[in-house]
Amino acid sequence: MKIFTATHRQSVAAYGELRLITEVRRWLGDVSPRAPFGIGDDCAVLPPTKRAQLVTTDPVIHGQHFDDAVPARAAGAKLLKRNLSDIAAMGGRPVAAVLSLALAPATNVAWLREFYLGLAACARRYEVKIVGGDITQAPAGFFGAFLTLHGEATSQRVITRNGARLHDHLFVTGRLGGSRRNHHYSFQPRLAEGAWLARQSEVAAMMDVSDGIAKDVQALTPTGLTASILPSALPVSIAAKTAACTSHRPAWVHSLTDGEDYELLFVVRARTDAAKFIARWKKQFSTPLHRIGHFSRKIESGHVDWKTLHGYEHLR
Repeated sequence: MKIFTATHRQSVAAYGELRLITEVRRWLGDVSPRAPFGIGDDCAVLPPTKRAQLVTTDPVIHGQHFDDAVPARAAGAKLLKRNLSDIAAMGGRPVAAVLSLALAPATNVAWLREFYLGLAACARRYEVKIVGGDITQAPAGFFGAFLTLHGEATSQRVITRNGARLHDHLFVTGRLGGSRRNHHYSFQPRLAEGAWLARQSEVAAMMDVSDGIAKDVQALTPTGLTASILPSALPVSIAAKTAACTSHRPAWVHSLTDGEDYELLFVVRARTDAAKFIARWKKQFSTPLHRIGHFSRKIESGHVDWKTLHGYEHLR
């Protein structure tokens, strides 16, 4: 199904804002509480919490984050999951979200319904309430959905990107690369894994991999140090190996540069026995976990040369 329609009666323009909001409430069902705890007031009211509160925001834009080859329900789920991955990266749990839409008048109502049904199903799975938002008209050919997700810490501390030191280990969950072969919308945010990691005293820093490790690892690397990663240590996905057949670049390069992996990249103290840490992990999760390197003062022989690689950077 295409996102835009040339038939007026099938478009959001035929519905208008008020009728469309009524339909949105119906599509969301029990995922959206009654006002003032949900859609219908000037602001939504969130219950107080004794733990640190987390807020993140990420959009999906047609032509940028998905296209007509992606099912509408998958696009709706991706919107929420992108934000859930950020919450997971700080060891938190999601609570509630607000969603703003920018819709071209020709947006297909049937497509939009599927988008919301996908969003609602994902919200139920991860126990998120959709508590409000906004709808505005966009230029012809444009669709953008902008979600802000509120969450809270699951333990007494929140894991940030700061805290790595010389010789600390670098770990990553899952497998990397080739995300354009469906993974960019079919991934599962690592919420349970992130919450567990936040409770481990050896874990010093963490983030999710959204733009590729070649870019994202820079945010974890302390000034004066570099991330020493062996290509052979990288958990390369089958999709990355397939992409390599076309690009004629090594599959491990795809694992570092493709982006939209939505895995957790985290730092563990150097004093930690990596094998024992992985053994503890395996008792909790079936998600693969790999030690991919450590922090050093200079690039070591045979390790990745970051000067030749880059991940995805907006506006470049």
